[in-house]
Amino acid sequence: MKLNKLAAILAFIIGVMALFAGGQVILLGKVQDYYVIDWLPIYNLIMGLVTVFVTSILIWKNSQFAMTAVVVTLAAQATMIVVLQTAYRDVVAPDSIRATVIRIGVWVIILALTFIQKAKGK
Repeated sequence: MKLNKLAAILAFIIGVMALFAGGQVILLGKVQDYYVIDWLPIYNLIMGLVTVFVTSILIWKNSQFAMTAVVVTLAAQATMIVVLQTAYRDVVAPDSIRATVIRIGVWVIILALTFIQKAKGK
């Protein structure tokens, strides 16, 4: 299997997970057992939509924009953890921190796979 295909599958899975996390709160009105920062489910839903319908497809097709999309997504996740750990440190749920750290880890793997695939293509 080409590395970009594996990276696209990982991106798709992590995107669906973000859709599920954001969608439960926004679309289904699920109440969590902990305080939910108002804008965080919206962020998760938007990132999930972009990941599933844009980024994973760009990676799958080995588009010239795939690497940029991966870097932008990873940067967004990294920015999110900084915001959560600084501005919302006292109120953010541990589950939100854990999910964001897992997403960052997966995006680092996706970045590595995409980079290696791109290097092999040259």
